[in-house]
Amino acid sequence: MTGAGMLLGDYLKKTYGCKVYKLSLSAKVTCPNRDGTLGTGGCIFCSAGGSGEFAARADLPIDQQIREAKQRVARKIKGEAKYIAYFQSYTNTYADPEYLEHIFREAMRPEDVVALSVGTRPDCLPEAVLDLLERLSREKPVWVELGLQTIREDSARYIRRGYELPVYDRAVRELKARGITVVTHLILGLPGETHEDMKASVRYVAASGADGIKLQLLHILKGTDLAAEYEAGRVRVMEQDEYISLLGELVPLIPRSMVIHRLTGDGDKRLLIAPLWSGNKRVVMNEIRRSVLKPNGLLDSEKSTSE
Repeated sequence: MTGAGMLLGDYLKKTYGCKVYKLSLSAKVTCPNRDGTLGTGGCIFCSAGGSGEFAARADLPIDQQIREAKQRVARKIKGEAKYIAYFQSYTNTYADPEYLEHIFREAMRPEDVVALSVGTRPDCLPEAVLDLLERLSREKPVWVELGLQTIREDSARYIRRGYELPVYDRAVRELKARGITVVTHLILGLPGETHEDMKASVRYVAASGADGIKLQLLHILKGTDLAAEYEAGRVRVMEQDEYISLLGELVPLIPRSMVIHRLTGDGDKRLLIAPLWSGNKRVVMNEIRRSVLKPNGLLDSEKSTSE
């Protein structure tokens, strides 16, 4: 099937009958790109917070993180709501399986938490963790979000991704064999990549077996190695019109069977260096609705998601 998959907000409302919000939680883990296993600086674009600036405080127990995360989204809620426990920052399968089981079960415990979402790397899914995720998925749906970013190997080396493309393919196969939902993350606008390169990445993910896709605009954040590259003039960022035009090329490549989890992204404004236009999410999303979603028969947008 081809032609513009379902948006996440619409999928969740259809599945659960109400709005569903992600609660960003902290697992208090690290990453092989930070602890010296593969490197110490993280991926070139990754902030000190491990791309989890909006997550709850890692020093709090999970039940308290959930309470505070619910308070943060409470102003958005009108009527009934349910939640997804979302572990986003760093690599959330890069820890002892017993510890992971404890925190994941704590996060899944509330009745109004309908699913568990775990952000990780494809090279951090050992057998014991895969078995754990399979056991948990028998109780509530489990999503695993894989940071692929690009299929170009030279781009992957530049951003210090730390694994080759077949590792992603194997991770998708292993997760799908265990009945686990797979969501793949791509970054649009990596240095040196053309629109055709980004189209190739979207097509690859669409054919990979993944259930969902996240399209993320490249952000330049303070304190990252990418910021130094940008300030040295070696990296350009897309203007708003270019980015929205690109989305217009990419969205029709996404199969109808695939859920679109994200079409842009808004970095922490305290850290955002560029592109500054992306900080005005309401304006950006209104233009995406007008120029991308409506022409492709998608009636709503990310405003019904919670990231």
